[in-house]
Amino acid sequence: MSLRFLTAGESHGPALVAVLEGLPAGLRLTEEIINRELERRQRGYGGGPRMEIERDRARILSGVLEGVTIGAPLALLIENRDHENWHGRSIPPFTTPRPGHADLTATLKYGYQDLRPASERASARETAARVGGYVTAIGEVTADLSGIPFEERAALGEASEVRCPNPEASRAMSEFIRQTVANRDTAGGIIEVIALNTPPGLGSHVHWDRRLDARLGAAVLSIPAIKGVEIGPAFENARLPGTQAHDPIRLEGDRLIRPTSRSGGLEGGITTGQPLIVRAAMKPVATTQTPQQTVDLARGEETLTQYERSDVCPVPRAVVVVEAMVAFVLADALLEKLGDDSLDEMRPRFDALRGARRDDLIVGQDEHLFWPEE
Repeated sequence: MSLRFLTAGESHGPALVAVLEGLPAGLRLTEEIINRELERRQRGYGGGPRMEIERDRARILSGVLEGVTIGAPLALLIENRDHENWHGRSIPPFTTPRPGHADLTATLKYGYQDLRPASERASARETAARVGGYVTAIGEVTADLSGIPFEERAALGEASEVRCPNPEASRAMSEFIRQTVANRDTAGGIIEVIALNTPPGLGSHVHWDRRLDARLGAAVLSIPAIKGVEIGPAFENARLPGTQAHDPIRLEGDRLIRPTSRSGGLEGGITTGQPLIVRAAMKPVATTQTPQQTVDLARGEETLTQYERSDVCPVPRAVVVVEAMVAFVLADALLEKLGDDSLDEMRPRFDALRGARRDDLIVGQDEHLFWPEE
C-alpha cells in the first residue's frame, strides 16, 4: 500500500478534514508536532487578514494511540474560526468571475448557480491540511544563494519575514511587497525545497507514473497558484551544451561521487543520493485590489472584478506547503522501497539499502549473451 491522502472542506465552511492512509505503525506523532507546521504556514510577510482570524490547530481523530501511529488511517480536523462570521448570513450571489481563479472554469464544469462553491473549494485555505524550504525570488527580486551551504539555507530562511536566506535580498523582497501593496497589486515568486541525505534508488525508470520527478511535479503543481516546477536548474540546463549540463561520476575511494548537482538529485526518475532540489514557481494572487476586466454572468455585461480580502504575496507562507508535498512524495517512495507495515520492520531494511559505493554493485567484466535464444 502506498501513502495517499484526501482533504475535504471549504474556505468558510465549519472545518477542514484530512485522511492520510498508509502511515506505518510505530511513528511518534502528536498534535503538537502537526500544529508547529501549521503555525509556520501562517507566518510570512505578504499574508492577508485571514491569517489574523485563523489560529489553525489540528485534532487527531484516529490512527494514533498514546502518541504513536497504529497503521490505521490518520484522520485530522482543523476548525475554521471564520465560519462563525459567515454561518447563516444572507449574501448576494457572486456572479463576476475573477481572472486567474477557478470561478469560471469550475462553474462551467459543475453548473453552479453562484460562483461561490468554486471559490470556496479552490481556495488556498485547503492547504492548511497539508504541511526545508525557502524563497529564492519574489517578483523582480532574485536572491543569490551560491555562497550559502544547502544545510544552512532553510534555517536562515526561517529567520526572515519573507523566508529568504540572503539578508540583503530579504530586505529587497520585503520592500517589493510593500510597493506592491501601495500599487494595489499582488506578487508571485519562486520557492526552493531541498531534501538532504536522500538514499539513492527511490523511484523508478520503468513506468511513467513511478518516475520520481513526475510524482514530485504532480504533487507540487497540485498546490493552488503553483504554475511551474523544475528539478534542479532545469531551465538553465536547457540552455547549456550537454557536456556542461550533467554531473560527472567520479570515484573517491570506494564511493561514487558527483562534484556537481546539475541533475537536482534525480536521474531517470530515480534519486542519486545527492541533494534533491525542487523549485516551484508561484503566480501572483489573482484577487487584486485594482479591478480587472470580467463579465457579470447574471446580467450578461462586461464589468470589473470586486475585491475580496486576499494575500498580497503568499509565497513565504507557501514554502511550508511545498515542503509538505515534497516530503509526502519522498515518504511514499521510501515506503515503496522498504515496505510499510511498521517502523521496526523498516529500520533494518533501511540500513541494508545500497549506497553510492562500488562494492554495493554486482557489475562484472565477464562477457555474456545479450538476449539469448531460448
